[in-house]
Amino acid sequence: MNVLLPIILTLLAGIGVAAQAPTNAMLAKVSGSTLLASLVSFSVGTAAIAIVWAASDRVSPTTLRAAPSWAWLGGIYGAIYVATAAYAAPRLGVATMLMVAIGGQLVAAVVIDHFGLFGLRAEPVSASRIAGLVLVFAGVLLVRR
Repeated sequence: MNVLLPIILTLLAGIGVAAQAPTNAMLAKVSGSTLLASLVSFSVGTAAIAIVWAASDRVSPTTLRAAPSWAWLGGIYGAIYVATAAYAAPRLGVATMLMVAIGGQLVAAVVIDHFGLFGLRAEPVSASRIAGLVLVFAGVLLVRR
């Protein structure tokens, strides 16, 4: 069950990501503002995480003082993604938007792995990883047709 749990959780998170874009796009449509929709999304998400943290974890925020400065940028990446997805989903369709986003994530992941960036173990680029990237981008073209 050790290997299965993160796979199941990631699958469920992926379902949530697919639902997040059209949900936020509706907020943007109703409000007329992608940025307001993104703010609401992050506010609701922040409240949910705060409740779960307070109920179950409660590690002191002071432990974060030891984090390197670049570690604080994760929220910015998330904000850019959420705002972009709310904007792009109604224009491209959720499947195309997600395929393009996943393609971008995989290219970045291969580079991050190859150089061992962000304190991760280096995982060299291989022919099979490059082939996988090509197949993902071929999939983008197929989904878009």
